[in-house]
Amino acid sequence: MTTTPEERLAAAGLKLPPAPEPVGVYVPAVRSGPYVHTSGQLPLVDGALPRTGKVGAEVTAEQATELARQCALNALAALIPVAGDLSQVKRVVKIVGFVASAPDFTGQPAVVNGASELLVTAFGDPGRHARSAVGVAALPLDAPVEVELLVELHAPLAV
Repeated sequence: MTTTPEERLAAAGLKLPPAPEPVGVYVPAVRSGPYVHTSGQLPLVDGALPRTGKVGAEVTAEQATELARQCALNALAALIPVAGDLSQVKRVVKIVGFVASAPDFTGQPAVVNGASELLVTAFGDPGRHARSAVGVAALPLDAPVEVELLVELHAPLAV
């Protein structure tokens, strides 16, 4: 019996948050043909950042990995209003993870694994993706991590 991505997340003890509200002049996700691009998602929980600061200074790599997982949950929530539900996702094509890093921190790929692992949990093999993990000087609201997704949907865009 096939389970849905939402059911696989629930079985892992994870719950999708409500779809995020934009905090600027943009939309959380845009569909173009069979693809959906999400805006960068911060690790907001109930509208607040659980931690702020640079990874490798105020935030540990382990804490940042959990925050990257929350970013991915928020990005999945952003997909739902555009895709209908997560079962419409044919595959995760690419993710980009931004890590606000202390000057000597070089563990960005390990941090972004938090998001990557969540996507494989939700989608199985179609959750495996191309990826960039980028260290940056600062992120909005002093967030430690931000993640964006590119996914391909099963159904073509209705006309």
